[in-house]
Amino acid sequence: MATPTLRFEIASPDRLVLTDEVEELQVPGKTGYLGILPGHAPMITEVAIGEIAYRKEEQTFYFAVACGYCEVLLDQVTVLAEKIERAEEIDRRRAQASLQRAEKRLSSFQATNIDFLRARTSLQRALIRIQVSHKTGLHGH
Repeated sequence: MATPTLRFEIASPDRLVLTDEVEELQVPGKTGYLGILPGHAPMITEVAIGEIAYRKEEQTFYFAVACGYCEVLLDQVTVLAEKIERAEEIDRRRAQASLQRAEKRLSSFQATNIDFLRARTSLQRALIRIQVSHKTGLHGH
């Protein structure tokens, strides 16, 4: 008997990133990660900075995502995100440089008038990008 699947689509403002049939997925919601299986109750939620993971035929695929919305229907999930990158698309050196800049901005926060929330968001995004980039080549593990 075939494993039940659901249609999964991810889009950003500039491109359709993915359309696939998946067995399960995890999406970072504003209040925590959501585990979604076929037949999940319909809902709409905000997507936080984090990692999207989905499983298809014993392989797991990863994305770094930053802010957006997720719509869950009985047989389809759509994520619309401001920023989305496949694990293999992430430039680790660039992500590491972003992390260092964000850490520097945050460490000098009291001495300057920087935007704390923006710096913290940059830090979170850089950390997720680095974490997800290390998952390239881990499909199926």
